[in-house]
Amino acid sequence: MPVLYGVFLYMGVASLNGIQFWDRCKLYLMPAKHQPDYTFLRHVPLRRVHLFTVVQIVCLTVLWVLKSTMAAIIFPVMILGLIVVRKMLDWVFSQHDLAWLDDILPEKDKKKEEDKKKKKKKKKNGRGEEGDSEDESKPPVPPPVKIPMDTLQPDPVNSSPSPGREGPPAV
Repeated sequence: MPVLYGVFLYMGVASLNGIQFWDRCKLYLMPAKHQPDYTFLRHVPLRRVHLFTVVQIVCLTVLWVLKSTMAAIIFPVMILGLIVVRKMLDWVFSQHDLAWLDDILPEKDKKKEEDKKKKKKKKKNGRGEEGDSEDESKPPVPPPVKIPMDTLQPDPVNSSPSPGREGPPAV
């Protein structure tokens, strides 16, 4: 049984990497100088990030304590209560902040999406207002190289026909 607990503990710790809540919890322990470049930090002030994280930690703690007491029977009702808490966050945070802190898209996809938008903006500013198609992110395909065949000299080794074969030499 302890081996099974160890496997589950390892799987849980290994899956923490990349979860925004865990990343925000780690931000408490590191100075601003050493913070990684998270996209939500580009758009939301650090104090607001910390406030949102504290609210989530309090909700998690309340659910954990509730689960461990005799009142665990109302646990599903408390899960519904989290919906009310989320709606009350609209009064504390702007929609812009909530979109970056409480969104479905993973961090890496948000960063890629933001970089695409920046590239698109640079292209539009660089060459006018042409082309809003999706394939702007692909590099342009160079034109094919045309080699005139009449200027090529036949190779004397391969140009002689085979003894039992007639017709043009095989290429």
